[in-house]
Amino acid sequence: MNTKKILAIVSVVGIVIASIIGVYVYIKAFTPNTQFSQEEVFVYIPSDANYELVKEIVSPLVADFEKFDFVATSRNYSTNVKSGKFLFKKDMTSFDMVRSLRLNVPVTVAFNNQETLEKLMQRLATQLEPDTTALFEAFTNAAFLEEKRLTSATALTLFIPNTYEFYWNTSAKKMAKKMAKEHTKFWNTERLAKAEALNMTPAQVYTLASIVHKETVKADERPRVAGAYLNRIQQDMPLQADPTIIYALKEKSGDFDQIIKRVGGSNLFVKSPYNTYINKGLPPGPIAMPDISAIDAVLNAEKHNYIYFCADPNRPGYHAFETTYEAHMVNAKKYAEWVTKLGIKL
Repeated sequence: MNTKKILAIVSVVGIVIASIIGVYVYIKAFTPNTQFSQEEVFVYIPSDANYELVKEIVSPLVADFEKFDFVATSRNYSTNVKSGKFLFKKDMTSFDMVRSLRLNVPVTVAFNNQETLEKLMQRLATQLEPDTTALFEAFTNAAFLEEKRLTSATALTLFIPNTYEFYWNTSAKKMAKKMAKEHTKFWNTERLAKAEALNMTPAQVYTLASIVHKETVKADERPRVAGAYLNRIQQDMPLQADPTIIYALKEKSGDFDQIIKRVGGSNLFVKSPYNTYINKGLPPGPIAMPDISAIDAVLNAEKHNYIYFCADPNRPGYHAFETTYEAHMVNAKKYAEWVTKLGIKL
């Protein structure tokens, strides 16, 4: 057999072997290999995870793990695991899944209406990798609070309610830095100037806004309510804000899930720094996370002479405002009779 024939045979054999290998690799890497019925699922890989842990997490989603393992090993994923949130789609190939495990998907985080920092941390912990303890420590450690000129009571003021994007595996410390940056962005030159004109710090504006927020759900009424509270402050009157009594009662009991619809009687004398009936000025910190509309309502409060207000039975959700105590008591009596008729008790 001459050399040409030998080379021809070797070439044919090589082609056959290459074809077999190609088919083998194709089957391993480029054929559908998922076993879930949903159109897509998210995979969460913890920080510092190794490939063994990844196997445990993705195995229930993979039809033939040997195929997945072949691709993960050949593409060096098994020695270079990434943490985060990753997207798997139905009928993905092993190649697609391994590639997807390198593409961290951002998490949209939204928060509002939280009454305490603890409750906010619990909510965030359901959306991100850090647990409640790690998050709470990041936002309340002494060094961080001192740097941001906050206290444990005003730490909640760092959070401006909005929608933000984080990676699921963002550390608690990095999240604290991110929220501090967003806080600085929100308190721009214009807002800071308006706060200064009120002789208030951003934390104090936020605290008053939390009371305004709880006092009325009507955004168009908030500037008027804010104006009434600012008038009381200017006249050295106690704020006498019912929402602060509710907060004080909840804090004293340790139960922030309870529903308190009406305050009065002995409740008005509950011993608490948050009781604005017996303590003048603002409470130590916010009683809730206010909407941005409430913050801006304080900064752009309506200028008027109103001092008193109470819920208006004739305009549900709104209040009746007065400049004198005598006129206010007339409105207060109407409101008391109305809630009693509805069967709402203290």
